[in-house]
Amino acid sequence: MIINIIRKLFLFTLLVSSAVQAQGWPRTFLNADGSSTTLNAPAKRILSTSVSITGTLLAVDAPVIASATTTSGDYFVQWRSVAEQRGVERLWPAGSVDLEMAYAFEPDLIIVSLGGADSALGQLNELRQIAPTVVLDYGGQNWQQLAEKIGEVVGIEQQVATKIAQFDDYIAQTRAALTLPKGQANIISYNGPGVTNPIATPHGSHGMLLKSLGFDIEGPNPAWQTGPSRLNDFVRAHYEHLTELTAPTTFLFNATDAKVPQFLNDPVLANLPSVKTGQVYGLGANSFRIDYFSAHEIVDGIRARFGAPVAP
Repeated sequence: MIINIIRKLFLFTLLVSSAVQAQGWPRTFLNADGSSTTLNAPAKRILSTSVSITGTLLAVDAPVIASATTTSGDYFVQWRSVAEQRGVERLWPAGSVDLEMAYAFEPDLIIVSLGGADSALGQLNELRQIAPTVVLDYGGQNWQQLAEKIGEVVGIEQQVATKIAQFDDYIAQTRAALTLPKGQANIISYNGPGVTNPIATPHGSHGMLLKSLGFDIEGPNPAWQTGPSRLNDFVRAHYEHLTELTAPTTFLFNATDAKVPQFLNDPVLANLPSVKTGQVYGLGANSFRIDYFSAHEIVDGIRARFGAPVAP
């Protein structure tokens, strides 16, 4: 009888192994840093060392069990409630990797970001001693492109494709309902004099989202970049370069309309076309990082401002 039980367990293991192999496992993933990671089976317990990537993991229903947080020890507001509902545990604040904590969660996959304040690239070798670890780049691409990479890593390609298709339909429906201001638009992280004032590029995640809604995004001069920059989303320009922008519409990055008067009343920017037209708008309180959840918030805000009124 014991022999029969052992035989059945052995056959069951073979069947599971064959099923996994039939679905393309094991597979080798090419990381954003040029290295590669061998993944033997779909992940069931993902540990995200990047709070910026966690939102997209949640959006595609990947099995994330724990995530690093912002430097203040929290999650991004736009998806915090989703993470709490799914029981995602808080790890260390960005920039403070705790390897013992990573061990304690017993992940079968660890995700690291290539850059940004929440990157754990410096601990990559140590993390790979805990579990297979992949490196993803969330800069210079939209959340959909990041989601496709996650789908490849986790083995949920169809799940990701369905989520993206739903979002694309939502974008198309919104775009059809919009009446946009004429001319180009720019996206500015307005910080005032004495510090850099990043300006979004057309090919960054913010620029791509607004382009998908029909906006023509004014690109900043790359020569305005101050210091090294790995990410392609923004050109970190000196304050004075803001006066060289020409778009008649400006969106203020990571801000609500409450910040608009400060921008409009800045005497240095008095001749800016968007100031003259009065077409300056907050992009949203949670527009710092574009993921599925914050993208929804931004698009909803754009529709409320430029969309056709809803019939009673």
